[in-house]
Amino acid sequence: MKNIQQLQRHPATWIPTTWVAMGLPFVALATASAIMYKNMGISDSSIAFWTSLIMLPWTIKPLWGPFLEMFKTKKFFVYTTQIFTGCVFGLLAISLQLNHFFAVSIGLLTIIAFSGATHDIAADGVYLNELTLKQQAQYVGWQGAFYNIAKVLSGGVLVYFAGELEKKVGITNAWMYVMFLYGIIMIILGIYNSKMLPTGGAAKNVQTVGEGMNTLKDVLVTFFQKKNIVLSLYFIVLYRFAEGQAIKITPLFFKAARTEGGLGLSTSQIGILYGVFGSIAFVLGSIIAGYFTAKFGLTRKTLMVLCTFFNVPFAAYAFLAIYLPQNVNIIGAAVAIEYFGYGFGFVGLILFIMKQIAPGKYKMAHYAIAGGLMNLGFMFPSMVSGFVSEYLGYKDFFIWVLVATIPAFLVSWYVPLNSVEEEIIIEK
Repeated sequence: MKNIQQLQRHPATWIPTTWVAMGLPFVALATASAIMYKNMGISDSSIAFWTSLIMLPWTIKPLWGPFLEMFKTKKFFVYTTQIFTGCVFGLLAISLQLNHFFAVSIGLLTIIAFSGATHDIAADGVYLNELTLKQQAQYVGWQGAFYNIAKVLSGGVLVYFAGELEKKVGITNAWMYVMFLYGIIMIILGIYNSKMLPTGGAAKNVQTVGEGMNTLKDVLVTFFQKKNIVLSLYFIVLYRFAEGQAIKITPLFFKAARTEGGLGLSTSQIGILYGVFGSIAFVLGSIIAGYFTAKFGLTRKTLMVLCTFFNVPFAAYAFLAIYLPQNVNIIGAAVAIEYFGYGFGFVGLILFIMKQIAPGKYKMAHYAIAGGLMNLGFMFPSMVSGFVSEYLGYKDFFIWVLVATIPAFLVSWYVPLNSVEEEIIIEK
């Protein structure tokens, strides 16, 4: 019995399934849903606006994080949100058959977003409470690996599967089956984690709503008292200004007919582009960036290098929009270039939040707030990107995206960086 319990608590038995469950719904909402709605005849502006707005829960999740301490265990919230999310995916699948499917499905996706954000809070809590500092460092790579597996599964394999089904059963039925599949996967993960996940700590830190409010107030006050916080917030919000616009429109551009200035790709081809070219390049970029930052640290020069890798590759999409190549390998190379740069450059943002903003009394809470504001900097440009692309057309839109990278370079150059000595003092 003891050996079984030890196996159940071993990080290798629950980190993979938990982080797959973390990435699957996020990518479904951010990418797969956009392709689905495009195929079902929804306009680019509506797709970009609504599929961006429904990501808001991942931005505001620190607001209800302290209150989860009042009930049950963190394990309870992890597996129940997984199962609940799976059930809502099932309702989403059914909603696609309705006359007003768009409004109903957006509402259900919003529920999934709140469930997913709550899941992420609890999962991070289990990770931090159950693992030693050495184990946290040891298994952080597992988090990234299995989150990326979820991206490949959600944005690549399942999108490809939907594309193949579209040819046989029609668009609506194809995506209905795929959404059912999302739901089945999430429910299976939830049942598994209900057995294998450690508790993550029982509810004990916060006993009343008043205590939760006081904790939240102190978290927010101390966050905005941090040194150079205003300039730091400019950095984390504007670093993704161009990305927020490009990433939301790119799959719509891939899908749009050539007569509309798009590439006219099939859903299956888009699945391959993201699932193969994009994912491999992203992982390589992230790994190489890890070695780069480990060797050179976070300095003005390294931050500018990371910003350059993050933003300049958007020129690959401008190239595609101008020349409209028909060779899928050329398109795949452009996707690989952009995703490599994304994986490499995104490390700069995470490292900045980790080293410049998070240290202090509420390290994880402040990291979560900064992460939420980072998502906000992505969400707002995404919301308006559809209107901009419809007004400019795809070619001029991706040229505009290159112009929109300028704020990221400015904030990367001017944002103050704490020295190593200052980080140690703040941590203490």
